[in-house]
Amino acid sequence: MTHKENGVADIRDVAQRAGCSIATVSRALNSPQLVRPETLARVQAAAAALKFRPNALGRQLRGERTGLIGVMLPTLGNPVFADCLEGIEAAIDGTGRRLLLVTTQYDPERERNAIETLLQQRVDGLLLTLADAEHSVLLDDLAAEGVACQLVYNDAPERPCVSVDNRAAAAQGVAMLIEAGHRDIVMVTGALHASDRAKRRYLGYGDAMRAAGLTPLPAFEIDFNSGARGERVREWLAQRERDGARPTALFCSNDLLALGVMRALREAGLRVPDDMSVLGFDGLAVGELLSPTLATVVQPSVEIGRHAAQRLLAQIDARGGATPSHDASLGHALMLPHEIRRGGTVSAPPRRQD
Repeated sequence: MTHKENGVADIRDVAQRAGCSIATVSRALNSPQLVRPETLARVQAAAAALKFRPNALGRQLRGERTGLIGVMLPTLGNPVFADCLEGIEAAIDGTGRRLLLVTTQYDPERERNAIETLLQQRVDGLLLTLADAEHSVLLDDLAAEGVACQLVYNDAPERPCVSVDNRAAAAQGVAMLIEAGHRDIVMVTGALHASDRAKRRYLGYGDAMRAAGLTPLPAFEIDFNSGARGERVREWLAQRERDGARPTALFCSNDLLALGVMRALREAGLRVPDDMSVLGFDGLAVGELLSPTLATVVQPSVEIGRHAAQRLLAQIDARGGATPSHDASLGHALMLPHEIRRGGTVSAPPRRQD
């Protein structure tokens, strides 16, 4: 006999499979040091087989909060995510909450394990950046279990997220390149399958190109985890040169990538912006310290983190009240405004030599 609701196993199913009492399962999950090793192993195996975890919503409704907020970001190697974390910390400061942080290194396969790790620590809610939020089974599972959750940066209208309109922002940035006279523009990005933000930015690139009567070109994809990014850019440029198809401008899917591309261009003997213009996306403060300053699409990363954390805390508090309420707006997208920084890395294209 099973006690599943909506296909989700409960503690009775685990007890039945492990051949022990519900109380023993509870001790094994919450105080494993009090359970004999062989019993603990049976309970853990049963829980894993049934994909069971204590229901976070049920715990919140009973007032059993841990004060822990789980945060999953792709990396802290890109300052944009560190800025977001700063906003998250500002929002929880003084609330008595603590953060648990994990990173996925842009690897979609690591996301489920990272989320499971956070939930096993009995976090009260989750702040997440996923590879593909719009079609995520993970998010569907979390919603079914009633886990309080907000996405950061993911641009998914039907999900609880805080972001900018990546498609519109990218289109506006590329339109600036076109206004400067560029016609041969290529987008440089990480793997498109690993980032719904990059996908939407590529769509925005295409929107701007078609609006100007131009044909969008295939994106040049680079592995963010590779140590040979500069060499890869130089090889690509050399091949484009041999084919007589070197672009005059590059739209980079984020500022950190733009900085790496600019270095690769210098090493290839090309000057920015005299030989090639470069546009980034993020608005990192370091871009303003460069010479020339980096032209970029600016998203308010600190505010994205702050708003997402505030929305998550509101979700948790609403669910933990004596008469739980639900603010429908917390379950949908919040789009914050972006800006265009007109930096020195964009100028008119060089004149073609016959």
